[in-house]
Amino acid sequence: MNEFLNDEANRCLQCKNARCQKGCPINTPIPEIIKLFKEDKIKEAGEILFNNNPLSAICSIVCPVENQCQKDCVRGIKGNSVEFNKIEEYISNKFLEEVSLNQQAKLDTRVAIIGSGPAGITIALILARKGYKVTIFESHSKIGGVLRYGIPEFRLSKGVLDRLEKELISLNVKIRPNTLIGPVLTLDKLREDGYKAIFVGTGVWNPKALGVKGESLGHVNYAINYLKDPSVYRLGDKVCIIGAGNVAMDAARTAKRNGAKEVTVLYRKGFEDMPATRLEINEAKEDGVRFELFKAPLEILDEGVKYIETERIVTESGRVSTRNLEGTENIFECDSVIIAVSQSPKDNIVSSTKGLNIDRYGLIVVDELGHTTKKGVFASGDVVTGAKTVVAAVAHAKVVAETMDKFCEDLI
Repeated sequence: MNEFLNDEANRCLQCKNARCQKGCPINTPIPEIIKLFKEDKIKEAGEILFNNNPLSAICSIVCPVENQCQKDCVRGIKGNSVEFNKIEEYISNKFLEEVSLNQQAKLDTRVAIIGSGPAGITIALILARKGYKVTIFESHSKIGGVLRYGIPEFRLSKGVLDRLEKELISLNVKIRPNTLIGPVLTLDKLREDGYKAIFVGTGVWNPKALGVKGESLGHVNYAINYLKDPSVYRLGDKVCIIGAGNVAMDAARTAKRNGAKEVTVLYRKGFEDMPATRLEINEAKEDGVRFELFKAPLEILDEGVKYIETERIVTESGRVSTRNLEGTENIFECDSVIIAVSQSPKDNIVSSTKGLNIDRYGLIVVDELGHTTKKGVFASGDVVTGAKTVVAAVAHAKVVAETMDKFCEDLI
């Protein structure tokens, strides 16, 4: 592995106007990191990566690099882009294994973090290192949010989350698992108990409905629910996945690994229009996942999915859409169906809080710095943007952490 990493590092041209760095949503100093790696300054490189991106060890694995740093790598113009993410993964893991984080001060200011997904962990780490008394409220039994309960183990080892949890605890962060904020403990109650700033990063855990008849039948499940604990589901031999994003690919590959003999993705468009990354699609193919394209579901039946064939059309504005082909209805037979057509936020917090505005999609309204419409309450991550990348959540969370820090300082 080190030989491969060395070869990749040596391929880097050390561009002065690094396009790869500009293509990174969190502006990772890629040439600098590669230079330090070649000089065997792993600890120094790891510290720079961590300070820039506390979830560098995770982003190096789950980032859609084909659309970010690798897309802009000069080496990729006439050949293969430098696989910096592999170098980043190695350095970041070494750093987490050896680092011991310390608080810069001991502040008497209490901060609440609701949700421990990418944004929540990032803000907790930043504020805890500054010395704040941080408490994380997590509705699941362990921290990680979508990183733990939405990404399969074969894609992201949960060991890295356990290491981050260890660092949080070493920074005196208190973690309350299995605690849903809203029904019993409200935001107002947290303010009464002395939390000066509250961060909401609860993600998007409500599956979006497909909107066809038969969605409530017993052999139908939603991908975001299935991925939380695949072992409790009895899917049968033949599984149909409706949707073509990364979550759909994760669900398909997980079903294949959990005993399904045949897993098929049913999608109304073609490969070129799938929202999943090329890497995810190719890995699904390698795992034996099948694809039935240009088929739109009309109804879910006991015996499978009734669909109609479609054709691809491009509107005058350039938008890609589909048109149903009349008379082409048929049934795709399967034992179970998993629906993976995006998610939306739950309303347990906004329904119990006055003055916290949401938009028409149920997403919390914030300004560019993360202020919500309720003073002292901040938000970031998928609960603000909808389902996006991990690195995008971390990048904005860094901004929000500094906003919260300034807000607390101004209260003194």
